Amino acid sequence: MSDREFGGNDDLSLPKANLDLIPVTATVQKIITEILPSSSGLTFAKDARDLLIECCVEFITLISSEANDIAEKEAKKTIACDHVEKALRELGFDEYVQEVLDVASEHKEQLKTREKKQSKLEQSGLSEEELLKQQQELFRSATDKYNQAP
Repeated sequence: MSDREFGGNDDLSLPKANLDLIPVTATVQKIITEILPSSSGLTFAKDARDLLIECCVEFITLISSEANDIAEKEAKKTIACDHVEKALRELGFDEYVQEVLDVASEHKEQLKTREKKQSKLEQSGLSEEELLKQQQELFRSATDKYNQAP
């Protein structure tokens, strides 16, 4: 996100469409629920939750915009972890850098161990020969039905 997309440095706000906030709202609500379990007896006022969501959106927008600018200066088309790290440092959020890098590292490890999805061929449990026979039979059946049609 470059400054051009937001109308210059003076206007770095997100569009106010509610659909844009649905994933953020759900994530913030999940975090609030984890921090304030119902057994604690504490609640989070709706206006306070909405304010927190707006703050999160603005923070993410700020970091994303700065990371994008850094990537553009480096003639990169993809924002990498290094760009986010530099953006955090340039914006004065040095205290978040290590935790962000730790989370990124954890995420990479989780991706390595995550189960790969099986293809439909693997899911069928049939050999290629058996599947080929089934396909040929289906083609024969379809051809017979087509030839018998009035």
